[in-house]
Amino acid sequence: MVGGTAFLVDNTVFYGLKLTILESKPVTAKVIAVLVATIVSYVLNREWSFRTRGGRERRHEAALFFLVSGVGLVLSSAPLWISRYAFRLETPDVSLVTQEIADFVSAQIIGTLIAMVFRFWALRKWVFPDEKAQSGRVRLAPTPDPTDEAA
Repeated sequence: MVGGTAFLVDNTVFYGLKLTILESKPVTAKVIAVLVATIVSYVLNREWSFRTRGGRERRHEAALFFLVSGVGLVLSSAPLWISRYAFRLETPDVSLVTQEIADFVSAQIIGTLIAMVFRFWALRKWVFPDEKAQSGRVRLAPTPDPTDEAA
């Protein structure tokens, strides 16, 4: 649910900007869209997906979340940058339809999938770790006290 909501926010902001004020700057539109979606994602992940995990101070957790999301931002924007500027899949080199299909596939499918897998793994590992498995420590059950009658 969180990923789907963030995906919808990302798409809405990306195309809202790309088709209006940032028409000539699709990578900038993508970066802004991912930033807005990241803020929505943090709130939803903290309050819903990982509400029973973590245990860090909120500001430390938020800093880690946004650090991981910064890496995710680069991962999600790179395929669009490659499509537009390395492969030159932009007008006038290709038709407008080809450009828009390439933008959608590279930014919204490939970039989102790569970043989603990375973020999910990194959030579980570093930002919202399972307290029981944190730092590889195993908590042993306490040994019964031999003087305790219930033991």
